Amino acid sequence: MRKDSFGLVAALACLAGLSGGALAQQPAAPAPVPEQMPFDIPYGAPIGLDHAKRVAAAAAAEARKHNWKMNIAVVGPAGELIYFEKMDGAQNASIPIAQHKARAAATFRRETKVFQDAVDGGHPYLLSLDGIIASEGGFPLVQAGKLIGAIGCSGGTGGQDGVSCKAGAELVK
Repeated sequence: MRKDSFGLVAALACLAGLSGGALAQQPAAPAPVPEQMPFDIPYGAPIGLDHAKRVAAAAAAEARKHNWKMNIAVVGPAGELIYFEKMDGAQNASIPIAQHKARAAATFRRETKVFQDAVDGGHPYLLSLDGIIASEGGFPLVQAGKLIGAIGCSGGTGGQDGVSCKAGAELVK
């Protein structure tokens, strides 16, 4: 090795050693532990077929207003399929996705956008939990303070799916 090369290597090693401390990350502070259970919605009787059809119809009407083609699934509180509707021209790949969004919204008792936001915010470990789908378009259906099911929509962008499903979810009070 030439003498001038040795000096360059030594200088680079020194700089690397000095900057090493700057690159070290401080451990993240632990998240505060909430006193109350989040999303603690009590379970109610499963949504009935006629009610599920009305919820899906409201979501489909919203989708039609925008010329969106949706697959719409309505499930009971345990995630069991109660009603499914595939709008004409809706993509086939979105059939299981709509059902998955509805199941996740029911079984986790929260909108699926909560998972999307958490993963986008740097918490990809959520994807390791069984039944999670980190995609907007799944809404719990809460009537008189009790979870009676959920609706899931898929076929457009996450935002389009969310707008369609929200119209159906708002029918339930």
